[in-house]
Amino acid sequence: MSVRLYVGNLPEELSRQELEDVFADAGDSISTKIITDRKTNKCRGFGFVTVKSDEQADEIIEKYNGFLLKDNALKVERAQPRTKEKGEDQPATVTEASASFNTGNRRKNNNNKSKRSSSSSQVEQDVQPDPRWAQELEKLKQLLAAQTTNS
Repeated sequence: MSVRLYVGNLPEELSRQELEDVFADAGDSISTKIITDRKTNKCRGFGFVTVKSDEQADEIIEKYNGFLLKDNALKVERAQPRTKEKGEDQPATVTEASASFNTGNRRKNNNNKSKRSSSSSQVEQDVQPDPRWAQELEKLKQLLAAQTTNS
């Protein structure tokens, strides 16, 4: 079974051949892939190395994690499995309100038009704020509540 390793902190000016050269002494059964920007065709700062076994993966992680490549210390670890949707923190069911804000769920948005008749209290319960903005949203809610009580 093959094991995929994440290689982070790659320099912008890096070719696949240069990355292969770094891992050349680890064995012949290694394949490399650099993730590039579509517009500039430059490295986005990370890539992947695929090896044949868990033992080989552990050896490479131990040997190359922190390895200096063009003045960048590489970060090498086991790659996490890819998720199908970008909002992995969201619940499995997507409501109309959350689907309209998540561009990755446009298909679900079009297929769930019958959910528009749900009450606003149901939508408030189903939609959770992005945790990065939760504090800001709470401040806005308090300001809004203060304005409505003053009116």
